[in-house]
Amino acid sequence: MSEPKNISRRDFAVSAALATAAIAAVPADLLGQEKSAAEAPKPQTPQPPKLSAASQAEVEERYAAILRKYGARLSDDQKKDVHRNLISQQQGLDQIRAFPLENWDEPATVFNPLFADKGGK
Repeated sequence: MSEPKNISRRDFAVSAALATAAIAAVPADLLGQEKSAAEAPKPQTPQPPKLSAASQAEVEERYAAILRKYGARLSDDQKKDVHRNLISQQQGLDQIRAFPLENWDEPATVFNPLFADKGGK
């Protein structure tokens, strides 16, 4: 058996970079990864999450307040983005509000500050 050849980290990094570059340079159809247009998944527009009636009303109130304050400055696309973002944020709010928590519940972690020793060290 022959002794394994020692390789430096630099030599390994260079050979790994060359191998990666060689794989990236090979056309995709040679690797069998080419997909036809029929096989490619079509981009889907994300469906807004289902909200309860109370949550939907809260979203609409917030949306109306934003339009009152900034409506003249926003384009139609920006208004749609604001509404979509409000809906996604409401879903997170509903999850947080669903967590049972009382005033006397302590935090999961307690902050214990470390004070420097006053002995001159």
